[in-house]
Amino acid sequence: MANHVAASELAARLATLRGEQPIGNAVLDKAHNGTLTLDDLRGMVLTELEAHHAEQVAYGVGLTRHPRQPVTKFLTGIIQLVSDATPKLLACARAFGFDDADLRRRVPDPAIYAFGGCLSWIAVTGSQASLALALHTDMTVYFPDCVAISAAARESTLTVPDEFFAYYEGTASEELLALALEVVDDGIARGDDPDEAAFAARLLEANIGLFWRASAESWS
Repeated sequence: MANHVAASELAARLATLRGEQPIGNAVLDKAHNGTLTLDDLRGMVLTELEAHHAEQVAYGVGLTRHPRQPVTKFLTGIIQLVSDATPKLLACARAFGFDDADLRRRVPDPAIYAFGGCLSWIAVTGSQASLALALHTDMTVYFPDCVAISAAARESTLTVPDEFFAYYEGTASEELLALALEVVDDGIARGDDPDEAAFAARLLEANIGLFWRASAESWS
């Protein structure tokens, strides 16, 4: 039966789909073709700052809707991760020369807010398994792309502040990745639809693609 599908199988299914129908990363594309600019890196910082507040609220919603273990351990860990990261991201923004007025700037491009909007929708309407698998996908695709962009920036002639590398060269927590799959398995055991979870994860990945598009195009 469909509800006996394991989280690891869903993650493998998503990885196969990622290989067959990749979702683009506009910043990484520029890194690969030698056209990466400081504006692209600044755009990454600004777009991520816009996402952080929405993330914290979304995870709080998830805790409210699914107040049980292992969900609470997983989402509390994610909340702590983002909470600890925000001051480092602000330091990165300051190193790029952004002042308070820059950080209050609002650009009316929906792509900037796509990730936060999609994550919020999943947290509000999705199942426990949907939210956890979406976050597993987020960690699976986002961190390696950040590391690859950082590597390209180091190899370029760009003058990039150390704070950028301190922030973006981090890798995903293996503990949180494992916990995410545990939460998915628990949700499926409680009756969550695995196909719905896979849909939510793929949808969030598509919106991560919009995050990268916004980083490369929206802040110029």
